[in-house]
Amino acid sequence: MNHQVVVAGAGPVGLWLAAELRRAGITVAVIEPRPERDTRSRALTLHPRTLETFASRGAHQPFMSEGIPLPGGHFGALDSRLDFRRLPSPFPCTLALPQERTEALLESQALDLGADIRRGHEVTGFTEHRDHIAVRTTAPHGPATLQAAYLVGCDGTRSTVRTAAGIEYPGTPSTVLGWLGDVVLDNPPAPGYSYFGPAGALMAVPMPGGIHRLVGITPRDLTATRPGDLTLDELRENVVAMAGTDFGLRDPRWLSRYGNATRLAHRYRKGRVLLAGDVAHQHFPAGGVGMNAGIQDAANLAWKLAATLNGWAPDNLLDTYHAERHPVGADLTATSRAQVALMTAFTPEGLDLRRLLARLIATLPDLHDHLAAQVSSLAVTYPPTTPGAHPLTGTRAPDLTLGDTTLFALLHTDRYLLLDFTGSDRLAGYARPGLHVHTAAPYRPPADFTDVRAALVRPDGHIAWADTASDDTTLTDSLTTALATTHRKQAAP
Repeated sequence: MNHQVVVAGAGPVGLWLAAELRRAGITVAVIEPRPERDTRSRALTLHPRTLETFASRGAHQPFMSEGIPLPGGHFGALDSRLDFRRLPSPFPCTLALPQERTEALLESQALDLGADIRRGHEVTGFTEHRDHIAVRTTAPHGPATLQAAYLVGCDGTRSTVRTAAGIEYPGTPSTVLGWLGDVVLDNPPAPGYSYFGPAGALMAVPMPGGIHRLVGITPRDLTATRPGDLTLDELRENVVAMAGTDFGLRDPRWLSRYGNATRLAHRYRKGRVLLAGDVAHQHFPAGGVGMNAGIQDAANLAWKLAATLNGWAPDNLLDTYHAERHPVGADLTATSRAQVALMTAFTPEGLDLRRLLARLIATLPDLHDHLAAQVSSLAVTYPPTTPGAHPLTGTRAPDLTLGDTTLFALLHTDRYLLLDFTGSDRLAGYARPGLHVHTAAPYRPPADFTDVRAALVRPDGHIAWADTASDDTTLTDSLTTALATTHRKQAAP
């Protein structure tokens, strides 16, 4: 077998997946048709949960050093912005960083970890066998076939992998055209500038390197017919119509249009083929959630592939990837459609609806916090499979302070983390392949952790089990039952 996993696509999703697999000791080849990285950056923002994911591997600092932290995000480009500083995260911000730089940093990490990244190669098809999958590729020196245990499609909305697997990709066609321009502004507006009114919608986002992204929609863009490539003159006309000035825009780095076609793969796994990122879900880039959701797909999938290949996973673990991430994709596509309706509400009635919703967000803290947690992906919870599970089960684990370390610092791709809060090392004997035990009471725990005596955290930072039982026997019996569902072999403590 050439590699244990072949990943089609060296975008952010495929590169993070490859790095995670290598951290778990899995051999991986990344197949990418582009000989060089695309200098155009479709995605621009990293959200809090993505930064937490990077931090849980000690990989966040390069992104923080280059990116521009912004205080929040938006929902439907409403005037009431979402203030991420209210979020319970060590990264309460949006980080503005062009996708090209995100890819460069992720690729460097994956290469340092030993990933085999093959640029100028392309997956053309595959043949699935009982014990492996044969992946056909083209390469500069001619066709080649790679044998692997699994193939993961991260090759975009026009995915060859998804098509070859025969996985349906239903949805709705594009009815709206947005546009963007990465340009120099001689007289830039204040950070966070946006306009919404009868003339359209406009946002200006600062980028590293003295560039701004101007992104917007006008009423004439409510069409599926592309009028041709966006020109600098058209961009200037649109901006002046809304802002009353062109901000001294010049020297375009990239001008583009994009639509709101929305699709969701019928299934995320078919045999030895799995899908992640835009291959699995396509939608309008409202709020910059697409790349972030794809990286969370990879975070969910990588440890499950590694646990399966390393031999300690239960038989059905890979099936939980679809079960957990497909509902997230469904919510993502539905929410994106809802935001498109708000971002194209240029009629008097639509403008009044927007004012109403903006007022509600500004005056109802619970609504604001719910939307902020949703946009930032901090709200993603995987439903527990066991009746009567503790309410923390499936939620994202916060970065608890645990003695002289933190929860994020203890997380690894290749094992669960068992947190023993009993103060007696009672659970130390449960350590095994795929499980690390750490004994320490959390410092100033959030309210929902106050009575928890032990918790089991998955490699992706979601809580698999928690218990408040004061009796040690009841606690260990509950843990033993939980571990029987998370690990193939249960060793007696």
